[in-house]
Amino acid sequence: MANQKLKMLYILELLSRESDEEHPIDAEQIMRYLEDRGLHCERKSVYSDVAVLKEYGYDILYTKAAKSGYFLASREFEAAEVRLLCDAVQAANFISPKKSGQLTEKILGLLSCWQAGEIKGQVHVENRPKSTNEEIYYHIDKLNRAIQTGCKIMVLYRRRVITDSNAVEYESREHTLSPYALIWKDDHYYLVGNNDKYDNLMSLRVDRIRKLTVLDSEPARHFSEVSPYKDYFDSADYAKTHFHMFSGTPEHIELLCRNELIEPVLDRFGESVQIRRAGEEKFCLCADAAVSEGLASWIMQFGAKIQVKSPDSLKAMVLEKAKEICSVYCI
Repeated sequence: MANQKLKMLYILELLSRESDEEHPIDAEQIMRYLEDRGLHCERKSVYSDVAVLKEYGYDILYTKAAKSGYFLASREFEAAEVRLLCDAVQAANFISPKKSGQLTEKILGLLSCWQAGEIKGQVHVENRPKSTNEEIYYHIDKLNRAIQTGCKIMVLYRRRVITDSNAVEYESREHTLSPYALIWKDDHYYLVGNNDKYDNLMSLRVDRIRKLTVLDSEPARHFSEVSPYKDYFDSADYAKTHFHMFSGTPEHIELLCRNELIEPVLDRFGESVQIRRAGEEKFCLCADAAVSEGLASWIMQFGAKIQVKSPDSLKAMVLEKAKEICSVYCI
């Protein structure tokens, strides 16, 4: 005979897994569920246990709609919130297909089986570019620990290259780093830190890390020595000012943009960026950003609709890219 003290937990388990507003569960169903688990009870005790769960704070309601019974009216996450989380997991290409499926199943467990079934039919993993690195969960855990404890790490970083035989192979390099932040940007997860060999910041894609060792006995270099941040590492500012996570020196930039670019510009720089009208058809953007290949590439995608006013280093970078394109397409 099962322990009668488990009865209330089983009732809560049943309501959590199988009940919602459209699928209430009556006392008879609850009693059968308990019987299957070796717990015999009377209808009156079911009512009493449900009352205690409600008193504790669970939002359990009774309905007499198409079918009468109890259901869990509110949960820690609503169906729409769970859908957003599932979509985010599936869209994250740094999570492997296997891990995406496992994590999605766990998230769907926050809903009733009926609600989960509806969402599951709308969320698909197939045909999405996904990482094959199954170790990313463990790497994230180690990186978090290293950042919190202020320890250096040693990583084996892998990138794809084309060989002389036209095959795609992998090239691996070992780096010793002081880790400062993990940032999700442009559908990738990045580690931002300092390579021991240099006095600046670098970004590495976490899904390309194959081996990771936390060097507990080696204190990390403080980020104030290699970045403009002094009291804390501002991940949000770093992500905003570094385009496509390319390293570069933050500078004040000024861009002359056509009016139709207001949406993509504000999407990229944020609503608080400084802009002013520059005639009837253009506006001027003033912001701080790292001058890098990433920023130049972002500007180039808009062609003649964006003109760099300053700094000169960015002008030169964009002009050089334009010349390279012209040399490829000469007719």
